[in-house]
Amino acid sequence: MSAGLFGLLDDIAAIAKLAAASVDDVGAAAGRATTKAAGVVVDDTAVTPQYVHGVAANRELPIVKRIAIGSIRNKLLLILPAALLLSQFLPDLLPIILMLGGTFLAYEGAHKIWHKVAGHHDHDIPVTEISPEAEKEMISGAIRTDLILSAEIMVIALDEVAAESFWSRLAILVVVAFAITIAVYGVVAAIVKMDDTGLLLTQRKSGLAKKVGYGLVAAMPKLLAVISVVGTVAMLWVGGHILLVNVHEVGWWDAPYDWVHGLEHDVEHAVHGFLGATLAWLVNTGISAVIGLVVGAAVVAVVSVLPFGRDKAAPEPGSVERPVKPGATPPADAH
Repeated sequence: MSAGLFGLLDDIAAIAKLAAASVDDVGAAAGRATTKAAGVVVDDTAVTPQYVHGVAANRELPIVKRIAIGSIRNKLLLILPAALLLSQFLPDLLPIILMLGGTFLAYEGAHKIWHKVAGHHDHDIPVTEISPEAEKEMISGAIRTDLILSAEIMVIALDEVAAESFWSRLAILVVVAFAITIAVYGVVAAIVKMDDTGLLLTQRKSGLAKKVGYGLVAAMPKLLAVISVVGTVAMLWVGGHILLVNVHEVGWWDAPYDWVHGLEHDVEHAVHGFLGATLAWLVNTGISAVIGLVVGAAVVAVVSVLPFGRDKAAPEPGSVERPVKPGATPPADAH
């Protein structure tokens, strides 16, 4: 009896160790997949604050919360089942879908650059109360934009763990979905409340608190500008890298990948250690960004001559038309 009990306990211990190892494997794979999708995550973080710019302070966090809930629904109910079925039954389509997504990212990055170069500057948006219907429409628009970015994140993550079993892929992608959503919208919530926190601190009697408050208020526009630039570069880099790798994977054109890989290898061996690895990564990243810019610019040029791309007042990707408070006079430069 005691021998049987000890045998059972030994089996339970072995199962527990196996489960713990599996959890560790899922966590490690989820970490790799999340890192691979970092470029899109940065863009997601850069885009979302635009949806609450100009909204009354007491509605900012509720709007961010509703967008975050919509984002996790996008990932778990729409994207995850489709991606898993595709990877299970039509895995050869994944590189092609990745290339389409990479092209879209390159287009978005190039379009943002064109938007700035062409002088389509954003105007200051007055803080205003908006109706529940207008707020609902704004949130729906944000969730639609999130659907595109979330699809890219999940497909990139899926590609990183394609060799895993079906259930492992499911567990890893669920972890990625929650981790990225919490990270992105946690950062977004902190960003959109930073100026309010700063204003609150400026009302304190402490001189240090006031200085910190004024610093936060002054830093907000600069932080958003930096995030926007980083997001644009990340889109070009990730889009170009996806194209570079997957054109090679499907066997369409090996020369660019072989050249970049060879150059990266030469740099890493010419400069040993951490510096060499960093320079090699920068070489790959820089060339990928250039590829993304070239491809994206070509798509922008093509889209601009199509009927749906001729709108001279077309908003920047990720932007949204802001409702004006009923009875209020819109800004003079709104049209």
